[in-house]
Amino acid sequence: MSSFTVTRRLEIDAAHRIPDHGSRCRHLHGHRYVVEAACGNPDLHESGEERGMVLDFGFLKEEMLAVIDAPCDHGLLLSVDDQTLLEMLAGGSEQPAEWLAGLRQAVAANGFAEACDPSLGGKLYLLPGPPTAEVLARHWFQRLAPRVQQRSQGHADLLEVTVWETPNCWARYRP
Repeated sequence: MSSFTVTRRLEIDAAHRIPDHGSRCRHLHGHRYVVEAACGNPDLHESGEERGMVLDFGFLKEEMLAVIDAPCDHGLLLSVDDQTLLEMLAGGSEQPAEWLAGLRQAVAANGFAEACDPSLGGKLYLLPGPPTAEVLARHWFQRLAPRVQQRSQGHADLLEVTVWETPNCWARYRP
């Protein structure tokens, strides 16, 4: 059985840390992340604007910009459980306990939270687990998949998301 796959690539710069890691990754540091989203279908659109396509690359780019670039580029990616760093950032808030509680509630309800940290004024993106390449690949897959389905009117499926942390290290998530 034949099948078609299209892939879109996006690059962002972001900082993270893996607080429980035994090596230097426990320290706050940054990466030039490369994120690839692959979509597929056995058939191409037979009519309309996307005739001869699985999914318009521009449509996939717009969804990746909304889900990944806008909230995460030049931001800080953290686990909601990174108590030490979150308490430090909350120190710039007039009500730090309430700020943290609101973020934890958002992660519990939505699987992530977007915020502006009160201490540094930068982007903050919280995840329910450590912001490893593996967790990011799965997380961005889960956020992108329904958007790809909707944008393609059910024609294309998101097949996988690959997150490159460095030119030599990457993680791929396929359900």
